[in-house]
Amino acid sequence: MTRLIPGETCWRKARADRVAFLIDTEAYFTAVFEALQKARRSILLLGWGFDPRTRLFPDGKDGPADPDEIGKILLDLACARPDLDVRLLIWKSALPISASQQFFPHKARKWFENTPVKFRLDDHVPFGACHHQKVLVIDDRLAFCGGGDISVDRWDSPGHLDDDQRRIMPDQDCHAPRHEVMMMVDGQAAAALGDLFRERWRLAEKETLAPPLDAGGDPWPDHVPPHLVGAEVAIGRTVPAWKKHPMVDEILRLTLDCIAKAKRTIYLENQYFTSPLVAEALARRLGEPDGPEVLLVTTGQAPSWFDRLTMDRARGAMVWRLRAADIFGRFRAFYPTTRAGSTIIVHSKVGVFDDEVVRVGSANLNNRSYGFDTECELAIEAADEGQRRQVAAFRDRLVGHFLGYTGDAIAKATADHGSLVRAVDALNREGRMAPIDPSRSSAFAEFVAAYHVGDPSDVGDSWRLAKRRERLFQEARAIGGKRG
Repeated sequence: MTRLIPGETCWRKARADRVAFLIDTEAYFTAVFEALQKARRSILLLGWGFDPRTRLFPDGKDGPADPDEIGKILLDLACARPDLDVRLLIWKSALPISASQQFFPHKARKWFENTPVKFRLDDHVPFGACHHQKVLVIDDRLAFCGGGDISVDRWDSPGHLDDDQRRIMPDQDCHAPRHEVMMMVDGQAAAALGDLFRERWRLAEKETLAPPLDAGGDPWPDHVPPHLVGAEVAIGRTVPAWKKHPMVDEILRLTLDCIAKAKRTIYLENQYFTSPLVAEALARRLGEPDGPEVLLVTTGQAPSWFDRLTMDRARGAMVWRLRAADIFGRFRAFYPTTRAGSTIIVHSKVGVFDDEVVRVGSANLNNRSYGFDTECELAIEAADEGQRRQVAAFRDRLVGHFLGYTGDAIAKATADHGSLVRAVDALNREGRMAPIDPSRSSAFAEFVAAYHVGDPSDVGDSWRLAKRRERLFQEARAIGGKRG
C-alpha cells in the first residue's frame, strides 16, 4: 500500500523522467551552474537565505572580481537573455539572524536593484516563523529541492577535509565542514515545483504568474547521471495555519506513516531532532521484538548559540527516550567528524525507510518544521527492484562517506553483519561517527527541554509554553499507545 497519498501525506504526485541525489554542496553548486547556463525561459528560487557573493567554484582565494559568484551569474544571464525571467523569493529573516549573516539576504536587494533580476524578501509568515523552503526551478523542466541554501557558508566536498581553503568566505575566514543533500528532478515533477513557487509569489507579491512558455531544451546537467528513471515524485509541504489558511502538515503525516510501516531500517539524517511525536513513534517501533533498526545522524553541537540553547538541549531528551526504549539494541545516534576530529555540521534533511521510500527536503525533525515554518520535500516510493537497489545505494553512500568507505563497502558489511547499525559499529574503527551525548547539565536545560523553548509546534502555541508542552505530551502519548 502506497504511503504517498495526495491530500494526506503529500500535496501532489508528478512523474520525473530522471532523478538524481546530490551529496554535498560541491555537487549541488556544480549542477546549478550548468543548469543555469541552459535556462531559456525562467529561473525561480525559493530560499531561507541567499547571498549573491556565494561562489559556485571556490578555489581558496576570494576577491571582488570572482566571476563564479551567483549574483554575477544571474545578472549576466538576465541581461544577456531578455526573454529569461529570473525571480528570487527569499525569507525576510529576523534581525538577529540577518546580523549573523552580515545582513544578507537583506543587502541583496541593493545588489539587484534596477536590474532585470526580480529579488523579493518574503515575510508572509506568522511572527516568529520563517520560510524554510529551498527550491530552484529552471524552465519548469528541472528542479532542485533539499536542505541547501545558496549562501557563503555552505560549500563543501564529500571529503569534508579538515583544512579545505575552498570553504573560504568573503571575510577571508573559512567556515566549518558541512553536509548537505539535494534531490534533482525533471519532467512534471519540476513543473509542479514551479507551481509551488508561483503560489508563494502570489501570496507574497499579490501577482499571479503564468507557467513559462515551453522553449524546448534540456537543462539537465550533462555530467550528472540519473539515479532513478521514470519515478513518481511526491511533493510534501508544511504551511502554518495563518490568516484563514488551514495548516498543512503533510510532511509530519508522512513521517509518522513511514516510521509505522518500516520493516527493517530507518535511516534519518537531520540537523535537529527535537520532535516528541517522532521520538515516540520511533520508541514504539524500537520496543517491538521484530521492529526496524534506527540510525540517526545529526550534528554534535549546533553552530549558533540559540540552537545550542534550544535544539541541542531538547534533542538530549529525545535521545534519552529512544535509548530507554531500545531494549533490543537497534538504535544508534551519531554525529560525524573529520579525520582530525572536527565536527561536521549536518544540515541535510534525509529519510530512507528500508529500501522503499526516500525523502529529501527542507524539514527538520523538530516541532516548528511540522506546523510553524513553511517547508517542502520530495519523496519517492520505489516502484520495482531496480529502484529499491538505487534507494539502498543512496543510503549506503551517505553512511559510507561519513566513515571513509564506499557505498559498496557499507552494503557488503551490512550483508555480512545482517544489519546496517551493526555494520556501522564494525566499520567505525576510527570513531569518525561519535555517539550523541544526551546529558543535560542544569535545571535550565531541563526547563528548555521540557517546554521546547524556541521550537513551537504551530501558531497557537508559539507564545504559550505550557500549552505547547501539554499538547505535545498528549499527542506523543497517543502515538505511544497505538498498536501496530
